[in-house]
Amino acid sequence: MTPDTWGLALAILAIAILYSTVGHGGASGYLAVMALFGVAPLMMRPTALTLNIVVASLAVFHFARGGWFSWRLFLPFAVTSIPAAAVGGAMTLPDPVYRWVVGGVLVVAAYQLARTAGSALEPGVKPPLMGVALLIGAGLGFLAGLTGVGGGIFLSPLLLTAGWAGAKETATASAAFILVNSIAGLVGHAVVAGGPPASVWLLVATAAVGGTIGSRLGSGRFGGSTIRRLLAVVLLVAGMKFLLT
Repeated sequence: MTPDTWGLALAILAIAILYSTVGHGGASGYLAVMALFGVAPLMMRPTALTLNIVVASLAVFHFARGGWFSWRLFLPFAVTSIPAAAVGGAMTLPDPVYRWVVGGVLVVAAYQLARTAGSALEPGVKPPLMGVALLIGAGLGFLAGLTGVGGGIFLSPLLLTAGWAGAKETATASAAFILVNSIAGLVGHAVVAGGPPASVWLLVATAAVGGTIGSRLGSGRFGGSTIRRLLAVVLLVAGMKFLLT
């Protein structure tokens, strides 16, 4: 086990804690640190999706146990996102194009997180129109499968800024959205290019520990605004690295 492997595992642990407090699986963060540690692009997407599944599962469990899950909010986005994520996961972009796409995704995600950092639970929210949710779900699902990002990092700011859900409901719906899209994306990728590398299991273990800690904190009284701002900085730095190298 090399120092770089342990360093990557510790980075995954920290990201899993931070992301799961706001109902995210952490794929964008995993992609960021894997890029910083020089992981091959071919291995980055299946690894990120696998870690997403682990952490998002824990987030769904803890937030739903707190009574924050809404089928009415979740289902319209999920119905179209699942097949779209499988299609995206089956596609492989050339390395330079992949780096530009992921870099752009990370920069936009950083902006979205920073913009909604102060969002909080608001009374009187109402779910989106069914057609709007179906269309958005398809777009985010395809992007999730194509890049290895679960899609929740775009869904949650959208739910908050559009007034479609409060903070805790948003975190729960995003975690469930990330979970189903990550599974679909990983299946699509496995059919075409194979599954994650065998070395992923150390990262899975550290992500599970981090996801348990973070989701327990986030589903209780732990605030997410400071964490969102910190994540925005990390994503911006990583996104620029993708774009400029």
